[in-house]
Amino acid sequence: MERISRVVGPLATNVHVLADGRSREAIAIDTAIPSLAWISDELAARGWTLKLIISTHGHWDHFGDNAAVAAATDADIAVHPLDREALVHPAPLWAPFEIPPSVPAMELAEGGEIRFGEVRLRVLHTPGHTPGSVSLQSVDDGLLFSGDTLFAGGWGRIDLPGGSAEAMVASLVRLSELEAPMSVLPGHGPETTIGRELPWLELVRASGRLPA
Repeated sequence: MERISRVVGPLATNVHVLADGRSREAIAIDTAIPSLAWISDELAARGWTLKLIISTHGHWDHFGDNAAVAAATDADIAVHPLDREALVHPAPLWAPFEIPPSVPAMELAEGGEIRFGEVRLRVLHTPGHTPGSVSLQSVDDGLLFSGDTLFAGGWGRIDLPGGSAEAMVASLVRLSELEAPMSVLPGHGPETTIGRELPWLELVRASGRLPA
């Protein structure tokens, strides 16, 4: 897998573009505003063809440029069905600009697999931040794209509409069971690993609640 990332927008969203080195097929994860120009330039420079735009969840800072990127590349948009309505009818809390609606053509289902070229990403439904939050696991490359579920040293906020402490605990416990060396690329902030986060994740697992 080839991959590039860029920090985008007022909430410093990590936007990822992944590609299969042989087929040159690519996907984009969390296309925040403004990522269209960067994605278009990188696709042209690298000879990649964008096949899919994935939103890890339905918050505006993760899908604001979905419609523009889809129009420019003919790529489909994918999101978990529980967050689909958030993309179709955006409710942009505190967004400093208009958030265009986007219409997903593909649903991300628990246990499903995203394929582009020889690259495979497993879909993990990890609610808590939103009902339809997902994480994407590349077993072959030892990578986890965790959206706003797991951050370096923390987790996504649960006090926004659709947030759930109980669901977040279950999701974090699930992620804590992944291989310790696995690299975690969150929706915001620096990369980390499961092993680096394991001390506090084990406390969540033992207590059944989020740390105070």
